[in-house]
Amino acid sequence: MLDLLERISSILPVIQKPERRISLRDKFIWTAIVLTIYLIMGQVPLYGVSVITEEPTAAFYRIIFASRHGTLLELGIGPIVTAGLIMQLLVGSKIIKLDLSKPRDRAIFTSSQKFLTLIMILVEASAYAFSGMYGQLSLNLSLIVLFQLAVASILIMLMDELIQKGWGLGSGVSLFIAAGIAQQIIRYTIAPVSLGRSNGYIEYLGIIPNAISIIMSGGPMNEAIIRPHGNIPGLLGFLTMIILLITIIYLQGMRIEIPITHAKYGRIKAKIPLQFLYVSNIPVILASALFANIMLLSRFLQSTLNPEGTNWFINALGVFNSTMGGLSSTPIGGIAYYINPPRGLSQIIANPSEIIHAVIYTLILCAVCILFAVAWVETSGLSARDQAEQIIKSGLQIPGFRSSESIIKERLNEYIKPLTVISGFIVGIIAAIGDLLEVVGTGIGLLLLVGILWQYYQILVRERIAEAYPAISRLIGET
Repeated sequence: MLDLLERISSILPVIQKPERRISLRDKFIWTAIVLTIYLIMGQVPLYGVSVITEEPTAAFYRIIFASRHGTLLELGIGPIVTAGLIMQLLVGSKIIKLDLSKPRDRAIFTSSQKFLTLIMILVEASAYAFSGMYGQLSLNLSLIVLFQLAVASILIMLMDELIQKGWGLGSGVSLFIAAGIAQQIIRYTIAPVSLGRSNGYIEYLGIIPNAISIIMSGGPMNEAIIRPHGNIPGLLGFLTMIILLITIIYLQGMRIEIPITHAKYGRIKAKIPLQFLYVSNIPVILASALFANIMLLSRFLQSTLNPEGTNWFINALGVFNSTMGGLSSTPIGGIAYYINPPRGLSQIIANPSEIIHAVIYTLILCAVCILFAVAWVETSGLSARDQAEQIIKSGLQIPGFRSSESIIKERLNEYIKPLTVISGFIVGIIAAIGDLLEVVGTGIGLLLLVGILWQYYQILVRERIAEAYPAISRLIGET
């Protein structure tokens, strides 16, 4: 299997690493070019289809996948994230045995993930083109849509690789997610787009213009706090966004510091800082990818193999409403229903039975986030075993304990295991609160935005140090 994957990797399109170190200015330029292309793609509609208005539940997943309905960004980074999720599960469960500390195995892992991404692009593009997402299309139009989605998604994959190979800053996936979330926050906060007249006032898309319109016309303030229709955030969502942002930033800065000393030179002391949010936002990304793919798969199976709703297995996976020309994106039964959040208090208030739905969704999301947190720590080099091995190799030890890998591992596990579970639970709760209270940008979006901006801050600091002090650059492994 490994030899086969290695041969496949030789025929895949590859972005070469730069032969010399790219200056910070040039990295900014390349990053800006990639971001501009991405934003333009989000404005180019798919040829040959009439875009059907999408339910808010489907629009929610577009934040995580940096996608936009009816455009070349229809799939966004979904295939990349899904392929990464599958590879992590295969490697973590030892179905594919790779030692990611070895350069050859790491290269095979990367190329295998790229190959799997190409497969996922074809699978997801086919699901969109043939499942009735755009109504009933002819075979020729479906193939044209499939071709557009595949080419656009391959371009996104290559732009992500371009950034990651050192031509730009950070990663393309993070860049695209942050841009999409920022766009949505700005749009729902200040966009003066009129939605028509309602209860004697002009309703606007933006929360602030809408609140001003209600105050100026003497309209009901409760409609500014919780928007009565359209699943559009109100002032409650805006204020909750601010509270969640402050909370996430505070949690992001929390550390647990473990003292260490040099084994030979005991007077040299330092600390290992472990973030309180130890797994960052990775579990919620993987959970969202899993939920979105279950939704897409169940919708595709119902439209193609179970249009009459007679197959019990497909019904257990997900049941969707019928609409003109296809199926809606909102599930009404099966697993897909319980992994899809009720969007906002207005929906829960209008239908009290949604309270049970909200509780089950929150429990499932938190449980899945914890499971992915544990799996991610074990497969990404963050486990106590990997940390202990690195400490021993560096000639360090924890004061008061022998310089033994097993002892250090046991000591680190006292911190890492609880941090893994707690951080997985916390990001799940924050994401669920954001979903249920119609937070601007959603709870998952805010988690991703803060995490990504923090990463970019660290990247910029490291780049500035590397340019100002080349010796330190070589010391920390910059090329």
